[in-house]
Amino acid sequence: MKRKLLSAILCIAMAATMLVGCSSKGTDTADEGTTTTEDTTDEAAPAEANGYKVGVAMPTQSSERWINDGANMKAKLEELGYKVEMQYAEDDVQAQVSQIENLIANGADCLVVAAVDSSALVNVLAQAKQNNIPVIAYDRLLMDTDAVSYYATFDNKGVGTAIGNYIVETKDLEAAKAAGESYTIEFFMGSPDDNNALFLYNGVMEVLQPYLDDGTLVCKSGRTSFEETCILRWSQETAQQNAENYLSGFYADDKLDIACSAFDGFAYGIKAALEGAGYTAEDWPLITGQDAELMAVKNIIAGTQTMSIYKDTRLLADKCVTMVQAVLEGAEPEINDTEQYNNNVLTVPSYLCTPVAVDKDNYEEVIIDGGYYTEEQLAE
Repeated sequence: MKRKLLSAILCIAMAATMLVGCSSKGTDTADEGTTTTEDTTDEAAPAEANGYKVGVAMPTQSSERWINDGANMKAKLEELGYKVEMQYAEDDVQAQVSQIENLIANGADCLVVAAVDSSALVNVLAQAKQNNIPVIAYDRLLMDTDAVSYYATFDNKGVGTAIGNYIVETKDLEAAKAAGESYTIEFFMGSPDDNNALFLYNGVMEVLQPYLDDGTLVCKSGRTSFEETCILRWSQETAQQNAENYLSGFYADDKLDIACSAFDGFAYGIKAALEGAGYTAEDWPLITGQDAELMAVKNIIAGTQTMSIYKDTRLLADKCVTMVQAVLEGAEPEINDTEQYNNNVLTVPSYLCTPVAVDKDNYEEVIIDGGYYTEEQLAE
């Protein structure tokens, strides 16, 4: 009887020892951030990158486009295991300088910067270089600095040529020219502190300038240069004010046929000005835009905006994330342009994504079938 009791006690003691051992092993594993289950082995590779921290500086949340860009970027970087600190400057130049200073101080290993005004960032980017922090310019080229490593953007001149070609084809300017007919046009170009805006303007004018020269296109305000048509900080309110001034000052006895706008936000302002001036569906002008924002696509469906340039920010985020991964892990990122983007100090190696013009004829195929927006979103 005593032997049986002793055996039972020994068995209980051994079992307790095994349970304690298992419990200790589980605690150590949790402390180390690893897992003991076999079905999560594939997660080990990205988890190894968790030591890296990426600082992302975006210009504003006032535009749907930048909100989407930030969300896409953060999600894709975190999928790779990187820690992400996201900052929005709300178009305040000094706020963005302070935010980048904080990102550097907080130990960022790489910076992604979409500038409010890149000329104001030269000194703070020099700090990043001094701290051996690589900098990737996102969508907007960082000017006058040697601290930028790479540039991810859309083909900005291509955006302009796409807008220009859409106007030529939709209004059939060659036929109008042959018949001696003309169309009125006004221009609403991007911010002078954004290098992309000048590229876009040059693309537009490369296509449309011959028609302005031969009188097929008539700009009654006479404002056709970049300096005369640019709109600081891409302001919708300024675009609306400009449109109101053009309509009252030059189109009281005539109609505006084309509003060549470089941004969906401008198109919203132009729409409001046209409605205030009494335009209806019968005399509504062709209005261009850029970014294919949700409201813009709804306006295209409704007929109050003619087209927009669709730029899949998911693709741009993908390309930028691969650049971040490359610079952090000592690899070479994919580059498809080494000539166009000189920032006055160096020509920045770039990846250019391709823009697509969308209107009522192809928005379903491009926007809905492409998974960018759903039918339900566009119907709300």
